[in-house]
Amino acid sequence: MEYWYTDERSGVRYPGDPRRWRGDDGAPLTVPPLAGLTPGDVDARVRSLWRYRAALPGDLDPVSLGEGCTPLVPRAWDGGHSGDVRFKLEWFSPTGSFKDRGSSVMISALAGAGVRELLEDSSGNGGSSVAAYSAAAGISATVLAPQGTSPAKVLQTRAYGAAVELVPGTRDDTAAEAVRRSARTTYASHNWHPFFLQGTKTLAYELWEDLGFRAPDAVVTVAGAGSIVLGCDLGFGELLAAGSIAKRPRLLVAQPRNCSPVDAAFHDRPPPPFAPTVAEGTAIRQPVRLPEVVAAIRRSGGDTAAIEEDAIAAAARRLASLGLYAEPTSATAAAAIDVFRARGAIRPGETTVVVLTGSGLKAADKLRELIG
Repeated sequence: MEYWYTDERSGVRYPGDPRRWRGDDGAPLTVPPLAGLTPGDVDARVRSLWRYRAALPGDLDPVSLGEGCTPLVPRAWDGGHSGDVRFKLEWFSPTGSFKDRGSSVMISALAGAGVRELLEDSSGNGGSSVAAYSAAAGISATVLAPQGTSPAKVLQTRAYGAAVELVPGTRDDTAAEAVRRSARTTYASHNWHPFFLQGTKTLAYELWEDLGFRAPDAVVTVAGAGSIVLGCDLGFGELLAAGSIAKRPRLLVAQPRNCSPVDAAFHDRPPPPFAPTVAEGTAIRQPVRLPEVVAAIRRSGGDTAAIEEDAIAAAARRLASLGLYAEPTSATAAAAIDVFRARGAIRPGETTVVVLTGSGLKAADKLRELIG
């Protein structure tokens, strides 16, 4: 399948070379919407996200560890009726987070282009995911991570054979260091690379299939860089264009108040002062694709919310009481359920999906503080 990259801000197009990760002017790139699927296009013989291979660009040889096909579990939340909210348990992914969707497709593209070594930067989950799929593909990986990254995530990344370098300063300092080094190696950034979003868009296709080939009314997710938001925008947009769904679900996006640039931009107000947050996976002060994330939320008729630290902690405990052991980053989305219900963005009688992005096993140190 022939494909192109597009700079949505300028309209400039580039040939779809997997080794290219941004435009000549430094802008992020995307693969424009492709033909969406109908139920008959799903390859039910494959038990991974590659069952939606017909929706992906290029002729890829999959690097797969069985990612995708994660459970969708109904649970009552705070006095609601049983099954009023469905939790998508993305921690059933091979490395314990949703990042495996993007990593599988991105590493497949890079391996097919002959890449043998790469660089990634991450606050934890992205790095361990890229390291795992690099190992599966026989690619040598170097991962830069903030100095304060959870030890469990650093250990996991190193276990896959990646070289891990801890960078002093913030998550943004780590990203800046990776960009500086990108001239000397292939930069496989889960925040920049267009193929990563092609992987995350399979979440939309999977929810569509989970629900009997219909879209949910609302999807609640946490956002740092916003790859789930952009992936859902791409996937549900393709399904809408194909006539496979009647409308897009509302994208309801949560961030910790201590680092909430998406929420601030959506509501046209200055962001509050940055402060450390227990939701370490969201601590990105300057998301690469901020205008595109905001546009995707608005296109869906969605909303955003900034969540206090104590509410994130309470949500982590509440999830655990339901048998759902989520890392604090994931719990941010659950904490936002009450906010969005109060605003009328989550409505009785509708189907609401809450994406739980990562396992609590990956953040045992932080959960020890929250749960005791």
